[in-house]
Amino acid sequence: MSSMTGITKGGLAWTPNFVDQIDDEKCIGCGRCYRACGRDVLMLKGIDEDGGLVAADDDEAERKVMVIEHPENCIGCEACSRVCPKDCYTHTPLAAA
Repeated sequence: MSSMTGITKGGLAWTPNFVDQIDDEKCIGCGRCYRACGRDVLMLKGIDEDGGLVAADDDEAERKVMVIEHPENCIGCEACSRVCPKDCYTHTPLAAA
């Protein structure tokens, strides 16, 4: 077993897959992933008409999307992608050092 693999309480091998990317073309900003994540990884942002990120409550926001604000807090549980209705998430295992 590699150092990137853990063991579940039931004794099964488990490899965490950390959030790597959110497809902002697919994301509808529903917030389900934000509510599922207990680690303060995600943040709702707005996208202005030029495609730039702005505060979600900014008057310039054309639409809202979820972004990875604190990737260092991710524990690799993939709860965010399991609740995403648009399959926006890409996850990757931690690269071996």
